[in-house]
Amino acid sequence: MSNPKLELLTPRNCQIIFIDHQPQMAFGVQSIDRQVLKNNTVALAKAAKVFGIPAIITTVETESFSGHTYPELLDVFPDQKLLERTSMNSWDDQKVRDALKATGRKKVVVSGLWTEVCNNSFALEAMDQGGYEIYMVADASGGTSREAHDYAMQRMVQAGVVPVTWQQVMLEWQRDWARRDSYDAVMQIVKDHSGAYGMGVDYAYTMVHKAAERTASKHEVLAPVAAGKS
Repeated sequence: MSNPKLELLTPRNCQIIFIDHQPQMAFGVQSIDRQVLKNNTVALAKAAKVFGIPAIITTVETESFSGHTYPELLDVFPDQKLLERTSMNSWDDQKVRDALKATGRKKVVVSGLWTEVCNNSFALEAMDQGGYEIYMVADASGGTSREAHDYAMQRMVQAGVVPVTWQQVMLEWQRDWARRDSYDAVMQIVKDHSGAYGMGVDYAYTMVHKAAERTASKHEVLAPVAAGKS
């Protein structure tokens, strides 16, 4: 294929890196609601786990400044080693370069903080020096302002980065609902993290297909009492 970016992302041709999803970094994010950011990041991580995507988690100045990675993200990959750095640019750290190379995969899905610093510098140098294709997950990344995020995304896109969103990536990995080995897990992520889409799935399952409610316990329903005549 003359243009590898025309290839869809599949569970066999890409890897993923999570950069600096740490509280002090999140405190500075103003381009997206921070709870939404965490939701999207964890959802993306769960999707990567479902499809067996090789994952890297890298952190910066954990003890001295940034704090510990979101526990919800760490719990998705309980045995994952964290690649600690001093540089804002993950590409500067040999451990990160080695981890990327070890997979043999040139398509790299990126989620990180901040878009205009850590994501930008990593993306440009990974493409320039490593020959990687970068797929930047815009809604699982955040900048210190809307402008900072948007202009960093524009700069990266002009340089050849492919902008994507977390749900787009997950559904590209799934591709076909006939793939039953991942169907139920993807639907669970949708119900837990996809807002109105997930609510719609719950509605269709229970009201149309008459499935049981998705609750840990059954709740007794008290019948309505009609209003008395005035």
